[in-house]
Amino acid sequence: MSSITDPPQGSFRLSMLINDTRYRSLTFQAIAAIILALSFWYLGNNLIQNLRAAGLNISYSFLGSPAGYDINQTLVEYDSQSTHAKAAVVGILNTLLVAFLACATATVLGVIAGVLRLSNNWLVRKLMAFYVEIFRNIPVLIWIIIIFTIMTAVMPAPRDFRGDDPAASMLLDAFAFTNRGIYVPAPVWGPGSIVVVLTFIASVIGIFFYRRYATKTLYDTGRLLPTFWPSVGLFFVPTILMFYIMGRPVSLDYPVLGGFNFNGGIQMGGPLIALWLALSVYTGAFIAENVRAGILAVSKGQTEAASALGLRPRRTMSLVVLPQALRVIIPPLISQYLNITKNSSLAIAVGYADVTATLGGITLNQTGRAIECILLLMLFYLTISLSISAVMNVYNNTVKLKER
Repeated sequence: MSSITDPPQGSFRLSMLINDTRYRSLTFQAIAAIILALSFWYLGNNLIQNLRAAGLNISYSFLGSPAGYDINQTLVEYDSQSTHAKAAVVGILNTLLVAFLACATATVLGVIAGVLRLSNNWLVRKLMAFYVEIFRNIPVLIWIIIIFTIMTAVMPAPRDFRGDDPAASMLLDAFAFTNRGIYVPAPVWGPGSIVVVLTFIASVIGIFFYRRYATKTLYDTGRLLPTFWPSVGLFFVPTILMFYIMGRPVSLDYPVLGGFNFNGGIQMGGPLIALWLALSVYTGAFIAENVRAGILAVSKGQTEAASALGLRPRRTMSLVVLPQALRVIIPPLISQYLNITKNSSLAIAVGYADVTATLGGITLNQTGRAIECILLLMLFYLTISLSISAVMNVYNNTVKLKER
């Protein structure tokens, strides 16, 4: 009886890089990498030579010089004597702020609208269809301008809060809605407040693990553990107890009308509100369609089987349909988050100082360093986009179908 054996291993020869299938793919990849590297080197060297011939050199020393301009919405301390680098950091933080707020709000709106688009109620279903078709078929820039115009033209001015007009009155004596923005109480952190904050973070983490444990128990044993009230208790009780144990270290600074404007509290400017709401309702319409497509991709037999087991419609949706629909929803949802981040550059239309307005706008015009500023802008948007993709892809791998 003959047996199949591996061919004898001979000495390595250069011809094996092309003829041997073990090395051929690596050879072609190495050649492609070398060609790509040489192309980038040629283009970069050509750019440097042309700039040198024109008397221009790439330099980022301008980032250390005073910016000389003010920014109306800042998350860190900043004034006109701060450097261009500090102005760029303020713009980056403003971009990340509006992107985070818009992603969270658009997700909530999209999930609700997507589920309600499949409602058995005709009126609710048609209203959600109207929302989706109206908002996703009009450019987001127009929605930004519309919302900003409504805020500045309809909302009362701060000085109107001195009169008896009911439309110009503070909500709960803590919130003021004006044509300059929304004023809300600001937290004042005292000694021991870090303990309260850490307790709150631990409570949120505890809610996450408890709900995972409840879901695992349901799948393994069929025993249904309560999740709503334990989650509410974990969210409020430990933090409130620690708040009083530490002697109430966190207080609130309320906005107070002084002169022609409000003092104290936190001001969320009109441009931020307009950009946040416009990006949320616009992108939420696209997310709603992604959610609807994911739900429809789940076999109807899954819903019928859940109903036959006695699950209520709400639990059927949360425990059976949505976990399977996430496999279809997550990939296009990543693109929507990336679109929100990049569309935030439209903030310049309403005067919101994002990174495009600071680094790519005022700093670029003042210093004349167009190439350097554009390269930094490209690097920032590339970095944040790749980071969002990486995080969402990790989550996508946790919900995808596990094959045996």
